[in-house]
Order: sequence, then C-alpha cells, then structure tokens
Amino acid sequence: MKKTNIKIYLLVLIILVIGFITGRYLLPSNQTIKSSNHQKTSSSEDQEYTCSMHPQIRQNEPGDCPICGMDLIKVSQTSDKKEKSPFVYNMSHGAMALANVQTQKVKIISPEHEINLTGKIAVNEQNLAVITANYSGRIEKLFIDFTGQSVRKGQKLASIYSPDLVTAQKELIESAKFKEVNPALYNASVEKLRLWKITKEQINNIEKSGEVLTEFDVYADQAGIVVRRDISNGDYVNRGTVLFEIADLSKVWVLLDAYESDLPFIQNKQKITITTTSIPGEKFTSHISFIDPFINSNTRTASIRAELNNPQQRLKPEMFVRGTIKAKISGNEETIVIPNTSLLWTGKRSLVYVKVPNTDVPSFEMREVTIGSALRDHYTIESGLSEGEEVVTNGVFSIDAAAQLNGKYSMMNKPPDKRAGVPDKFANQLTNMLLAYFDLQNSLVKTDFKRAKSNANTLDSAFRKIDMNLLDNEPHAEWMEHHRNLKKMMGHIRDADDIDQLRNAFAPLSKQMIETVEAFHVKADAVYIVFCPMALNDDGAYWLSDSEEINNPYFGDKMLRCGEVKKKIEVGGNQEPKTNQPKGHQH
Repeated sequence: MKKTNIKIYLLVLIILVIGFITGRYLLPSNQTIKSSNHQKTSSSEDQEYTCSMHPQIRQNEPGDCPICGMDLIKVSQTSDKKEKSPFVYNMSHGAMALANVQTQKVKIISPEHEINLTGKIAVNEQNLAVITANYSGRIEKLFIDFTGQSVRKGQKLASIYSPDLVTAQKELIESAKFKEVNPALYNASVEKLRLWKITKEQINNIEKSGEVLTEFDVYADQAGIVVRRDISNGDYVNRGTVLFEIADLSKVWVLLDAYESDLPFIQNKQKITITTTSIPGEKFTSHISFIDPFINSNTRTASIRAELNNPQQRLKPEMFVRGTIKAKISGNEETIVIPNTSLLWTGKRSLVYVKVPNTDVPSFEMREVTIGSALRDHYTIESGLSEGEEVVTNGVFSIDAAAQLNGKYSMMNKPPDKRAGVPDKFANQLTNMLLAYFDLQNSLVKTDFKRAKSNANTLDSAFRKIDMNLLDNEPHAEWMEHHRNLKKMMGHIRDADDIDQLRNAFAPLSKQMIETVEAFHVKADAVYIVFCPMALNDDGAYWLSDSEEINNPYFGDKMLRCGEVKKKIEVGGNQEPKTNQPKGHQH
C-alpha cells in the first residue's frame, strides 16, 4: 500500500516538473503572439480613411465624409508612405500590371500637322465655254443632240435660220452695188453682220456670190464635253440664248471642305495629296490654288481648291476624293511632341505623369505642362517636359485616380498658389521694376556700359517707387525681407565703375529678383529663369529673361548663347520646368 502511494507521489511530482519546464518554454512564445497581436492592432489603428471625392478628408476610422456624406474608404498602404513629395505617387508592380501602365520617352522632333479633308472633283470653271445665239432665229439642224458628247474645237454644233440675218444679207448685197457712191451705207451693212459674229470671209463670199444664205452654222469655241444643251430641233431662240456649255476636262478642280480649326495650317501653294476610291492605290499631287474667304454658315467649313491635270479624263466631276495636307507647325522647327493619351486636360490645367528614374518601385511625378498645337493624335509641348524624360502613355487616369485617393496632387487636387496676394497697384509697380531689370539685362548683353548705367538708374528709381504701404500683414512682412535684400543689391549696382563690376553685381541682384518674382505676382506674359554655368569664372549665375532665346548678359557677344532655360514662371503664378531648352550650352 505504501509502495503504491509512493509511486503515485512520484508520478505527480514528475508531471509537475514536466509542466513547469513546458510552461517556461511556452511563455515567451505566448508573449510573442501577444506582441504580434498588439502590432497588428496598432497597425490597424494607424490605417487612414479618406473620401474619394474629397481626398483632403483624413481620419483613423471609417465613417462618412463631412462634406458630401459618402462612405470613407481605406487609403492603400504601399511604399508610397516613403515618398514625401505630394507630386510623386508610387505604385506596386502588380498595380501597374492591372492598370496596364505604359510609358514612352519624350523626343524632340520637327512636328507636322496632318490635315485630312474630304471633297469632290468639279469642272474647271476657267475652262468652261458657253455657246450662245448671236442672232434670233429657228434651229434648223442639230448636230449635237445629247449631253456628255465630246466635241472638237471648230466642230459644227447646229444650224440656225434667221429672218433678220436674211434681211441683213440683202442689205449687204444692195449696198455693195453702191459702195463707191455711198460707202457709209456699205460699211454699216458690213458692221451689222460682223456684230452678229459673221466672219469676214463669210461676208466676202456673200458679197461676191450675191446669194443669200438661209442658214448659218454654230461652231464650238473649244474642245471638251457638252455638259449642257438647252435647245432642240425647231426651237426658236433669241439673241443671247444659251445653246450649249462645253467643259474642257483635261484639267479639273478639286474642291475640299476645311474646318475652321484647320485653316491656320493651310496656305496657298501648299502641297496636297489627292486620293479617290475610284482609282485605288494611286495618289495625285497638286498645290492649293484658292482658299475661300468665307465660311459656309451651314457646314462651318471653307472651300479649298486645287487643280489636277486629267488628260485621260479618269477623274470625273462629282467624284468623291480625300485630300491630305502635311503642314509644318509655324514657329517651331523642333519641339517636344507627346501622344494625346498622355495628357490630362481640365480646361485650365494640362497634366502629364512622368516616370521617376532610378527608383526601387515604379514612381510617377505629376507635372503641369503648357500645350501648343494639337496634331492628329499628338500635342506639341511648349514647356514642362524635357527630351529623354519618360511619360505615361496608357493608364494615366488610373495613376491620377490612385494619387488622388492617397492625398497626392492630381488633376482635381490642385497645388495651392504660394505667391503672396497683392493689390493691382503694387503688382504694377513691381512689374515696372521687372521691366527696368529686363532693360538692364539687355544692355549688358550688348556690353554697353553707358546704357547699362542709365538703365541701372531707371531700375533703382522703379525700385524706390514701390509702395510697401499697399501691403498688409504677411505680404507686408515678406516684402520687407525682399526689400532689404534688393536695396543692398541696388547699392552694388550703383557703385559699379565698369562693365565687369556691373556684371558681377548683376548676378546677386538676379538671384534676389528670381526669389521676388516667385514670391509676388507680376503682370508679365512669361518670365524665364536662365542659368549659365560658365559665368563668374565658372561659378555659374542666373538671370531673368522675358524671352526663351538665350542672350547672355555675363558674356555678351563673346558667348551670347551660353546658358539654358531652367524654369518658366507663368503670369498666373504656376511655376513650370521649361521644356524647349535652346539646345544646351551654346558657345
């Protein structure tokens, strides 16, 4: 009995020891699980919710949008959390595949605008002959009795019996007997027949033979096709009645309809290619000979005319044709062109998404651009892109929508204008100073020290006329900082004794002017920030310009084209990286 109890006690003791040891090893694992659960809970608590229509709304729990009442949705947790720029959105490779995102490198080309027009073949009105009756009478014989018939020049068309012509012939014959005695009467009889288009040879034959002709023939003035016949045998016609119309189809007109938007690209003597389904595979080349000065009020088109040789008469009037014009974009020998699928356009803002190079995950930067001419399926870009950058050509709406949901700037989520709002009077005064600065810059370009000193005094006077009392609160405080720096720079400009000193003083003034123009509104069409890396002994220097053309104020004629446009500042306050850089550093 005692041995049995001892065995039980030993068994219990062994179980307790095993349980104690097992618990020691299991406890850390449980703590790890609790810690992991805690992390998941914490991660869940960090989840943000936003409104698809109002991405500025953010909160840590689901609910309704306080603006529109829509259900809030989760903000996707991607590597985008590492990206601080509000203009850049990161996507996973899986998301790119689902959105079918495609990109294309930007190239600088000489753009051509292809214009496709429709129209028809028409009779050349300059080769259209109208045969009329020169005297009244009756159609005795008709040698051309249907339209579409070919005729030769001088071919007999019809014969006319005219009582008036019979009487006129009798007068000629009688007056010819007394032409020596009464030449005036004779000459009047001859002139009467001549006015009725009776030839001199016919008149002489009537006079010599003494016989009256009862019928006179009508002849074709030119070769061609009879397109109109208004008479039949036995018809009575008056003088001036149209008998036939003959069209020479060896040359025909091509009449095409051009929309108003196409007219700026169309000019006289411009090459045009004509095709028609009736003659497949063949192209006819001509040049524009006429542009209608009026717009058709019904079709809203203007008629464009070209002329084609048609010796075999394969091109027939009323035949439908297509015309193609390839027009160079005026003022742009070389420019950046992107597909129209890359562009997001809101009416006031034009956006593209540019792929950020050398990133671990696919990243796309929203970029505002200035568009130029609309081509067939492309747009020219005046500013905002550079050659070699990679733009999104497919899936751009998907990227923009994802960026909007993640609180990034997007097509509908516009970056705020950080420029200080100022009264118009202050903006005008600051604009006058900027214009005086441009005059100084231009005089330095020409290396004219005397003129530069005069322009510097004008600049200083414009600066002194700026009334800071027009500003209140934050704009006033900000202007005080700029005013202090500008005043110091203007002192260096005034103290310059030669052109080199003036150029050295111009560099810090330009740097401050850039900051001022970027901080306050001015009334200018466009202001360009230009940089020359070789200025000031290769230290580099900036300046402001009112033109894209590079005119270096630090070198003048020595290296006039040294520099590149770094940025374009639009009058509305949006700052855009410049695209059409003047071909790098030119020396």
